[in-house]
Amino acid sequence: MTALPLEPLDVRAIPPVVRHATIFGILERLAPGEAFSIVNDHDPAPLRRQIEVRYPGAYSWTYIVQGPEIWQVEIGRGDGADCGGHDEGAACTCGH
Repeated sequence: MTALPLEPLDVRAIPPVVRHATIFGILERLAPGEAFSIVNDHDPAPLRRQIEVRYPGAYSWTYIVQGPEIWQVEIGRGDGADCGGHDEGAACTCGH
């Protein structure tokens, strides 16, 4: 079954205090091979660093639009993506 692509998430409308948590919630629900995109008013590079720390190598990051007023990034879960939590003592969030 092929899923339709998700509409871009305009994170400008999400309060900053819950913005990254909202995005992580979506990431953790992506099936391997799925992707979604976010739209922001600045480069979301800090989010990219957080994703890499939390899920090393599990998600791709592709700039679709690179400012200066609008930034759009596609974030995808690799086919064999690992949540980074499969080591002893680490919590799994990917459902594996």
